[in-house]
Amino acid sequence: MRIRIVDAFTDRPFAGNPAGVLLLDAFPTDDWLQDVAREVNHAETAFAHPLPPGGDADWALRWFTPATEVDMCGHATLATAHVLHSTGAASGTVRFAARCGILRATAAEDGTITLDFPTSPLEEEAVPDGLAEALGAPVVSVHDTSADIGDLLVELPDEAAVRALAPDARALGRHSRRGIIATAAAADPSAGYDYVSRCFFPNVGVDEDPVTGSAHTALAPFWSARLGRAELTGLQASARSGLVRTEVRGERTLLTGRAVTVMDGELLATP
Repeated sequence: MRIRIVDAFTDRPFAGNPAGVLLLDAFPTDDWLQDVAREVNHAETAFAHPLPPGGDADWALRWFTPATEVDMCGHATLATAHVLHSTGAASGTVRFAARCGILRATAAEDGTITLDFPTSPLEEEAVPDGLAEALGAPVVSVHDTSADIGDLLVELPDEAAVRALAPDARALGRHSRRGIIATAAAADPSAGYDYVSRCFFPNVGVDEDPVTGSAHTALAPFWSARLGRAELTGLQASARSGLVRTEVRGERTLLTGRAVTVMDGELLATP
C-alpha cells in the first residue's frame, strides 16, 4: 500500500503543511485509519477511495488527526488532489464526498490547485472571559465559525501580535470545539499578502497547525468584508509558513495553492 507525505500550500519541500495521503480501494475500520494517522503524526492524514461513476462525487475522502477524525480539512484535500493529478489517477476537476459535503479540486496548467469549499458563516460574539489571557494578547473582536470548522476567529491588533503569540494550549481548548484562528491585517500589503493568521487546535491534538485551508473559509469572508475585495492572499505565519489565495463567491470560497510530494513509500501494516 502506497503512502505519501505531501507539503501543501507551498512550492518547496519542508514548508507549508505536511499531510499523509493514502489512496485505498475502500475504507478499512475507523480504528485502523486512526492508527495510521497516529503513526504518521502530522496534523492530518487523508484517506480516499474511488466511487462508482455517475454519482455526485468521484472519490470518498476522510481526514484524521493523530487524535480524532475531523469534519473538514483544506491542506490534506489539496495534498490528495496533488497526488491524484501527479500520478495520473485524475485530471481536471476532482469531486470529493466528505463529511462537510461535496468538495471540488481543480488543477491548473501552472501547477496550482484550487479547492471549492463552503464559505463559513461568521457570527460576532462577546470576547469570552479568559481568552485574551490564554492567547497572551489583547483581542479586538471574536467571531464564531460554522459547525464544520468549529473554531473561534479572533482578531488581534496587528501582525506583530499574531506573530508573537505563545498561547496556553490547554487554556485555549476551553473556548471552542476545535480551536482558535488568530488573525490581523498585513502590516505591509505590498509584501504579497493581505492578512496573516495562526491556528491553534488543541482539542483535536494539534497545538499549532502550520497552514490551515479550512480556516481560510472563515478568514476569506472576514477580510474580504473588511478590505472590500473578493480576491485576497493570506499568509499563515507559522514556523513552516504558507500562502493561501482566497476568493469569496457567496456561499463558496475558493482556496488556491501548490503542493510538493516529499516522501513516497510503502505502508507494510495493511488492514
